[in-house]
Amino acid sequence: MAKRKKKKAAVGETALPKGVPFDRQRERPLKWGIAIFKGALLVAPIAVGAVCAVASANAWPLIIGILAGFVLFANTYVVLEWEAAVVLRLGRLERIQGPGLFFTVPFIEFVASYVDQRLNATTFNAERALTADCVPVDVDAVLFWMVWDPKSACTEVKNYYDAVFWAAQTTLRDAIGSIDIAELSTRRKALDEEIKAELVQKTETWGVTVVSVEIRDIVIPTELQDALSKEAQAERERNARVTLAEAEEDVSEMFVRATRNYKAEDGAVQLRAMNMLYDGVKEKGGLVLVPTSLADAFGEIGSSGKQAADEQGPQI
Repeated sequence: MAKRKKKKAAVGETALPKGVPFDRQRERPLKWGIAIFKGALLVAPIAVGAVCAVASANAWPLIIGILAGFVLFANTYVVLEWEAAVVLRLGRLERIQGPGLFFTVPFIEFVASYVDQRLNATTFNAERALTADCVPVDVDAVLFWMVWDPKSACTEVKNYYDAVFWAAQTTLRDAIGSIDIAELSTRRKALDEEIKAELVQKTETWGVTVVSVEIRDIVIPTELQDALSKEAQAERERNARVTLAEAEEDVSEMFVRATRNYKAEDGAVQLRAMNMLYDGVKEKGGLVLVPTSLADAFGEIGSSGKQAADEQGPQI
């Protein structure tokens, strides 16, 4: 079982840079259609030459038909809508041919390569990459990129698929090595932007533009997960204690201000006592024993209210 897993991992590692960004199964009918069309161009002149050779009892029409068929077959190209063909003439770059049917000059021009100009998605990873605090982590990411200049992609770099993959992987390792393990998960978006900016500078001369970089998964060693969890829990408890202390400090300041107000106004204390008594009677009901000092407070408030009414006089 161990050997089988190791073999699968090895295949995955070699298949990543070599992988094409689209599904070959979907484009196979298109390739077959182009092959049938070129086959018809090969067979048609040969068939016409054979008929003419039989009618004239001469072999030259058949020979000419065979030569014409092979010339048409070798110099006829069909470029798909999302592709660009790089045409060389005697080894020099002649033109970039767009989509559709085109022909080349026999024995002088040929198509060097086809460049796919659609948006490509390439997965890459950084296995056992060390962070700034020497913690090994495994990081998986996805790179979205596209070719905007087919000429530079074919003339400036030998294999731009491999070059983009390895550049993305090395940039990811460098970015991981510049931050701590605690910042790796909290600064994921910022890390994506840093990797993208670095890749844009590296791939600009290759005719490739990087659209975005997205980190998919971060795997931390099992022996460090418990330690990081305890550290995060301790940090949350510390924040909770600080918040509780700040709340108690605010409440104590309010009590101090209330005490100063009660000392400045004697009637405020009495009104507060009356309010508390009213709330107690309202909630529980029944008979409530009132202290003498509180009863005197009621009397003082009532007499003061009666005296104020007498001073105002009768109202109509």
